[in-house]
Amino acid sequence: MGNLTIRNLDDQVIERLKVQAKANQRSLEGEVRHVLTQWVDRLGHIAGFRERTRTLVSLTAGTSQTDSVELLREDRDR
Repeated sequence: MGNLTIRNLDDQVIERLKVQAKANQRSLEGEVRHVLTQWVDRLGHIAGFRERTRTLVSLTAGTSQTDSVELLREDRDR
């Protein structure tokens, strides 16, 4: 496991992290670790989603698409 030092972090950010850590029954270090891990995981999920959508777009290239607004209106009119 690596170590990370963060310098010049705004005091208000540190205080908010301390409050959040206490609410989550974690140390400040544990809370920062949790927040960073969640953020990186979320970015990974977003990147994966974008890749899957690019794949779907390429699979349906040249196929006419119906506007979703039209489909919703048709469904509501039933």
